[in-house]
Amino acid sequence: MKKIFVMALAVLLTTSCNGENHEKNKACANKGKAVVENIMTRTSIRAYTNQPISTDTIEILLKAGMAAPTAMNRHPWHFVAINDKAKLAELAGENPRGGRMLKEAPLAIVVCGDMTKTREGKAREFWVQDCSAATENILLAAHALGLGAVWTAAYPMDERMNEIRAALKLPETLVPLNCIIIGHPAEQPEPKDKWNPENVSYNEFGK
Repeated sequence: MKKIFVMALAVLLTTSCNGENHEKNKACANKGKAVVENIMTRTSIRAYTNQPISTDTIEILLKAGMAAPTAMNRHPWHFVAINDKAKLAELAGENPRGGRMLKEAPLAIVVCGDMTKTREGKAREFWVQDCSAATENILLAAHALGLGAVWTAAYPMDERMNEIRAALKLPETLVPLNCIIIGHPAEQPEPKDKWNPENVSYNEFGK
């Protein structure tokens, strides 16, 4: 399935990059193929080696998160990067759903919505979309760098949010959306083929 997808992608991108310069077309197709394949092959990794992650790599992941689109340019996020093993163990104790993974992993990034940066009224809830986009950017960047990661949800479950708040001493103005657990993969699960044409309509519902 993966080989068929890669072949089809190569043909599609070659026809899409249809400028006059052959070398530019080739570079365009290769770049597009790498980006789309990174998206299609990303999968959740829940087992990690004990190899640490450098501070430079952590910064790349955070920059990827902050490159996400944001409604009204509010940037309503705050990231808590945890690479101290004692703090990861403490967070694991407060997070039974991700406890085993947090004890193994060298890094976790808690993505929070900063309520001091949101708009008033219903537009306040755009923070969830913005922080979700930032989370996906981090997951894709981790995969592109050869790392493995898994998204463990917190918001809107009060118990989960309170567990993370307690472990990280978060102020009330920061709402933990999720905890991304990251490390060098100790497993290689096959990506799931989630394509389902029944979930797609063109121009209007049902068509």
